[in-house]
Amino acid sequence: MEKMKIEEVQSTTKKQRVATHTHIKGLGLEASGKALSFAAGFVGQVEAREASGLVVDMIRQKKMAGRALLLAGPPGTGKTALALGISQELGTKVPFCPMVGSEVYSSEVKKTEVLMENFRRAIGLRIKENKEVYEGEVTELSPEETESVTGGYGKSISHVIIGLKTVKGTKQLKLDPTIYDALIKEKIAVGDVIYIEANSGAVKRVGRSDAFATEFDLEAEEYVPLPKGEVHKKKEIVQDVTLHDLDAANARPQGGQDILSLMGQMMKPRKTEITDKLRQEINKVVNRYIDEGVAELVPGVLFIDEVHMLDMECFSYLNRALESSLSPIVIFATNRGICNVRGTDMTSPHGIPVDLLDRLVIIRTQTYGPAEMIQVVWPSSFFQIDFKMLSIMCLDIQTYMLLNCGTDSSYPCSSRGTGCG
Repeated sequence: MEKMKIEEVQSTTKKQRVATHTHIKGLGLEASGKALSFAAGFVGQVEAREASGLVVDMIRQKKMAGRALLLAGPPGTGKTALALGISQELGTKVPFCPMVGSEVYSSEVKKTEVLMENFRRAIGLRIKENKEVYEGEVTELSPEETESVTGGYGKSISHVIIGLKTVKGTKQLKLDPTIYDALIKEKIAVGDVIYIEANSGAVKRVGRSDAFATEFDLEAEEYVPLPKGEVHKKKEIVQDVTLHDLDAANARPQGGQDILSLMGQMMKPRKTEITDKLRQEINKVVNRYIDEGVAELVPGVLFIDEVHMLDMECFSYLNRALESSLSPIVIFATNRGICNVRGTDMTSPHGIPVDLLDRLVIIRTQTYGPAEMIQVVWPSSFFQIDFKMLSIMCLDIQTYMLLNCGTDSSYPCSSRGTGCG
């Protein structure tokens, strides 16, 4: 008798891309503020994590206004990971904008413009709106045609009949022909879960109904359950945007129909500066929304690595920007000690002018010791398996060599040695 063959079907859902700091989920602190030795993706750096926890508490109590944080330590000691951990502790929806000090130098855009752009990228705006929507799974989609008003043999769409189904019932809607264009643009098909805004007629595709999850398709679909409640309902829609998104959306000129406009749209757009006047107008609108209770400001985290690469012009601009009412939490990182401020003969700690250094809360990261390095290079489960498979002598020699590499230089050196870091 032949053995029954059972194969597991691999899911086609989109997986989150794994990056260098994907494993960081927070600072790994207890409720009392004490750091666990191995938690939330962190190994060691207990003092730096506890200090970062205090900074998070100060930010929540709004006591960090006009100040910034400086992470100072040797390369490969987790300065970027600490900054990301702080943003995770503040909330998963908090914007995190990383940049490097050398990014500000460009032949097209001013240094201060690049800094301001990143400042506004790190400030989120959560807009809440109560809207009347029609939501459900599409059961029917049929456009009704009529004779064209221009005459001839052409046809035009007079209206669209669409059927929407929820857990409580089904409704058939007669929609305006303009909404049909939005349905085509969103590539709506029978079996999709959508919602249509009653006032604006905007159409949003939420995903594919999970009743069709067994179907195979070349594209990885996102399957969602059948909506609950009635088809016609009032729904609170939350949109998360950054101030830079609003700047960029309003800075682009709307394309005209003349040949020069069309050619300009086809050519590669040159990076241009967003004017201060436009930003002030957007700030007025944002402040009005906040006063009306429609929107909520979400200050994010701006992480500037290799801060010693900035010059005096950038530092003087940062001094003013930190005092602004619309300012994110700014975290600097550097691996320099006493050195010259870029473009000057002035010597200063970490290559930062003294007037800005007075505003900074400094956290120092330590070099990893042998006990911590072995946990970073070989996670505990992999280490135990290796212990059983390899002889003790072989493992000890490998471990000794890798630990020497890690403690003498940095973590990236030892991780390349194992091929699993």
